[in-house]
Amino acid sequence: MNSKKQSLNLEKVYDFINNEEDARICKDIDESACRSTPKNYFLILISNTLTSLGDTLSNPKTVLAWLMSYVNAPVYLISFIVPIRESGSMLPQIVIASYVRKKAVRKWTWVLGSVLQFLSISAIGWIAMKFKGAEAGWHIVLCLVAFSLSRGLCSVASKDVLGKTIPKTKRGKLKGYTASVSGILVLLAGLFMIYSSKEDQDILFYSYIIFFAGSLWLMAAIVYANIKEFPGETSGGRNGLKEALAKMNLVKTDKSFRNFIISRSLLLCSALTAPYYVLLAQTYLGKESYLLGLFIIANGAASVISAPIWGAMADKSSKMVMVWGGLIAAILGIMTFVIITWMDGLRGDYWLYPLAFFLLGIAHSGVRLGRKTYIVDMAGGNKRTDYVAVSNTLIGIILLITGGISALASIFSVEGIILVLSLFGIAGAYTSSRLPEVQ
Repeated sequence: MNSKKQSLNLEKVYDFINNEEDARICKDIDESACRSTPKNYFLILISNTLTSLGDTLSNPKTVLAWLMSYVNAPVYLISFIVPIRESGSMLPQIVIASYVRKKAVRKWTWVLGSVLQFLSISAIGWIAMKFKGAEAGWHIVLCLVAFSLSRGLCSVASKDVLGKTIPKTKRGKLKGYTASVSGILVLLAGLFMIYSSKEDQDILFYSYIIFFAGSLWLMAAIVYANIKEFPGETSGGRNGLKEALAKMNLVKTDKSFRNFIISRSLLLCSALTAPYYVLLAQTYLGKESYLLGLFIIANGAASVISAPIWGAMADKSSKMVMVWGGLIAAILGIMTFVIITWMDGLRGDYWLYPLAFFLLGIAHSGVRLGRKTYIVDMAGGNKRTDYVAVSNTLIGIILLITGGISALASIFSVEGIILVLSLFGIAGAYTSSRLPEVQ
């Protein structure tokens, strides 16, 4: 009886936040999956919120870079962690996709990947306590490689499970709510770090943060395991590498998909410029620990404010969310270049960099949510899995190439790099505007 009552309450909350007044609309999923939508909706919301918070508390652009610097890891190793974290999860996906296609129920692939991420991140916390210098740096990088590969399992499976369990017109809003709730938790984490910075913290403090971040993936795996996913298509589950090479032809044969890849590549500016804003703050404001909390808060606040708006917009036109997100990131970068280059009085103001990071967070939230919603809505069945895998694999390669920009930071000006990436962002906004609508 209690279980039935809880189910009814979930349905009421689901209908309320999705404006379902009469019969529930289940576009692009079957009737049996529709009946389980409310419960699955909140299970996905909770699990994704947990992993999103874990991502923030182990972010290579902020927390992991801070941790590696604290244990005196070499700078050249610190420069590798962002491209490894991002591309490592993408490159193997075209092969992983063939493995995933063999599974009629694919949520267990996500659960496995989440457990492996828990182990990888927790190991980083332990390494930080036990090792120093280059030895610590190399061990952390190896753990990050394992983490990224595990992340690839979750990335492929999550979009397919989402497509099978949540109606087409509700996916963007779900992503928006997830980002919003995560943002609130991130705000609390940032405030905690600022409060803790009043006292000198030792390595245990930062290691415990990493341990807590790792535990969030374990909790998420437990929650995700309860999703009710009905068996789906299993065709195409043949040799992984052979299938991978064959699926790369999608880029040649599918014009819309090829243009999406081009747009997504150009819009990487919203992600790649982030560490350079942090570097500018360290250059002109110093390296006090409170800055870490300020950047975390700025990023969290950006998600809280923008994600629900981006989510609602994505359900109407996900390509336009990509356009606006790219434009905001690009204009912000150009303005930052102008301020740093010609406005000496402004570049030393403490509010400038957290504010810029906040606006960049809004832009990146839009780009990220828009392109994720777009690719899920482009196709159904196994074609969705192929699109995600091929797209992420190609973007992984591009990330490795553009990741070399971080090594050039010591040669060229940081603000110059931001300007160049921002110009790519303008091009990405233009190509995104020319994509076909998929809603």
